[in-house]
Amino acid sequence: MALSEATPLEASQPPAGKRRKDRTHWLYIAVIAAVVLGIVVGLVMGKDAATAFQPLGDLFIALIKMIIAPVIFCTIVTGVGSIAKAATVGKVGGLALVYFLIMSTFALVIGLVVGNLIHPGDHLKLSPYDPNKASGHGAWDMIFDIIPGSLPVLPTLFVALLVGFALQSIGERGKPILDAMGRIQSVVLKIMTWIMWVAPIGAFGAIAAVVGKTGWGAIGSMLTLMGAFYLTCIIFIVVILGTVLRTVTGLNIFKLMRYLGREYLLIFSTSSSESALPRLMSKMEHAGVSKPVVGVVVPTGYSFNLDGTAIYLTMAALFVANAMGMPLNIGEQIALLVVMIIAAKGAAGVSGAGLSTLAAGLDAHRPEMLGGMGVVVGIDKFMSEARALTNFTGNAVATLLVGKWTGELDVKQAKDTLEKRSLFDETTVAEH
Repeated sequence: MALSEATPLEASQPPAGKRRKDRTHWLYIAVIAAVVLGIVVGLVMGKDAATAFQPLGDLFIALIKMIIAPVIFCTIVTGVGSIAKAATVGKVGGLALVYFLIMSTFALVIGLVVGNLIHPGDHLKLSPYDPNKASGHGAWDMIFDIIPGSLPVLPTLFVALLVGFALQSIGERGKPILDAMGRIQSVVLKIMTWIMWVAPIGAFGAIAAVVGKTGWGAIGSMLTLMGAFYLTCIIFIVVILGTVLRTVTGLNIFKLMRYLGREYLLIFSTSSSESALPRLMSKMEHAGVSKPVVGVVVPTGYSFNLDGTAIYLTMAALFVANAMGMPLNIGEQIALLVVMIIAAKGAAGVSGAGLSTLAAGLDAHRPEMLGGMGVVVGIDKFMSEARALTNFTGNAVATLLVGKWTGELDVKQAKDTLEKRSLFDETTVAEH
């Protein structure tokens, strides 16, 4: 299927037998160690001494702010191209895109509702981020002067959408430019990956400073956000996705999750649903979904159907707003939701994509809220597993639903598979 060959996610994968060793688990361990160390330093040193580490958090924020506009521009332009390719596939692509948009928006709304109910981040009293601040970091000022500022997010979004649709409207003449934009995107995302390796330093500085200021209250607020996020993801999968799956196909969400158990373990160990992409495609075909439908829905869903990320974005944004003492009113929350719906498209599978999208939403409304990003970085890794598992489950359900709607799902085969009457052949994974 041409679409699956052209998706950015698959294009980024090394050829079989030449896969580079994944080192992201070291980043994961480093962030956890930095958070623990930051908590200890903050509690032991107290407010005055621990505040000295704040420039480390601000440095990471400055780097994230620098890369927001390039990431958003490239991902939106290439994302619009992916949408057009999916739409040209016909009924399958059209149904998938409509479903992705509805479900991702619903997940964002759920995140807003839960965030407004629990008020995460209250009483943290984080310091605002001042993008115009030319000094105040002491010996760090020279380093901050080296890092360039960023372009406004909303104009960047607008121009990116115009460019993306313009390239599509001119057909084949726009393909070379779209391909070139994909290559530029690879460079930008590589820089983003490098920046993420600075995350442990930024997390340590931000956590040490905030714990030094507020003590155990900061730890309680972070645990509240993490607990609420995990609970929300569980409810979303079991209640929302489970109900839709049962209503449309008659299949049981728990049996589907059991069928995908090995993939869940793989995702949990890597904190990324990208690692299980080939296995999901193979298993969906074995479960009775036709190969053409799988070839369209699964790769496209990995870029456009990010339910877990959507829940995380809105809850994290409200956490930052409350922690900064700048709660968002309903109008601002809706506007933030719209920005994130657009900004999140096409950035899947990229290290730091969630953080850059969150930063884009905050920067578009109140740039001073970027001061809370350092704390979010510290707990982001603790929520990445739930985010990835929710994204993965959402795409598995979407594949079965689209297969049913288009008459390309063998329901009997699906039931036999989930009931273990038809066992999956592991050798079929190599085909993907």
